[in-house]
Amino acid sequence: MRLDLEKEVDRLSLDYERVIKSIDREAADQTSRAYGGVVRAVKGQWVEDLTERLIELAWDRLEADRSRLEVNPQRHRIPMESGYLEKLDDETRAHILASDEEYTYPANVDKQICVDGKFVMGIECKSYTENAMLKRILVDFTLLKFAFPKLRCHLFQLESQLGGDYSAHNEITYGSKSTLTLMSHFPDVDLKIFTFLKGERKVDRPIHKPEFFKPLEKGRVLQAIDILADDMAQYAAP
Repeated sequence: MRLDLEKEVDRLSLDYERVIKSIDREAADQTSRAYGGVVRAVKGQWVEDLTERLIELAWDRLEADRSRLEVNPQRHRIPMESGYLEKLDDETRAHILASDEEYTYPANVDKQICVDGKFVMGIECKSYTENAMLKRILVDFTLLKFAFPKLRCHLFQLESQLGGDYSAHNEITYGSKSTLTLMSHFPDVDLKIFTFLKGERKVDRPIHKPEFFKPLEKGRVLQAIDILADDMAQYAAP
C-alpha cells in the first residue's frame, strides 16, 4: 500500500509541475478573460482537485469502504439565531414572523467530507491566503459549526500570505500574531492550517513564472495525507 501511495504522490507532484508551468502560457492565450483571473482560477481549481484526491488516498490508507465516503459542495441552510428576534423592534419582528419564507443563510466550504451521509469535515482550499480572506473562512466555518457542532475544520493552501511560520514547514507551527489574534475571536472553530509550498508568497515572485517556480515536495503531500487520515480515522470503522 505504501509503495502505491508513493507512486500516486509522485504523479501528483508531476501534475502540479505541469499545471503551474503551463499557467503563464494559458493565461496569455486567453482573449475572453483577464490574465490575473485565469491565473487565480487555474491555481485555485488545482488545489481543490489535489485536496479531493488526498481525501480519497487518506480514506484508502485507512482501508475503509470507498462507498461510505462522499465529497460534495452542498450548501447548508443555516437558520436565523432565535435570540436575534428579541433584539428587533416590534414591527420588524412581526414582519419576520408573519413571513412564509424561511430566513436562512446558505453556507458551505470548498470540500465537504461526508461519511455514511454525515457531514464530518470541511476543507477550504486556496491558492494562497491572507488575513482578510481568513476572516471570511472563519465566519463560514462558524456558521457551519452552528449546524454541525462537531465539524472538523481545515484550510489547505498552496502558498501562505498570513505571516509567521505557516509556510516554514517546521515540526511545530506557531502561526503569526495577526492570524492567531483573528482566530482567538472565533473560539468554536479549531482551524488547522496546512501550506503545501515552502516560503511565504511574494506578490512580485509568482510561482507560475519559471524563475520563481517552487516544487511540490513529496514529503509534504504525504504529510497532508497523514493529517487527513488522522482526522478521518474515527469515522473509518463500519
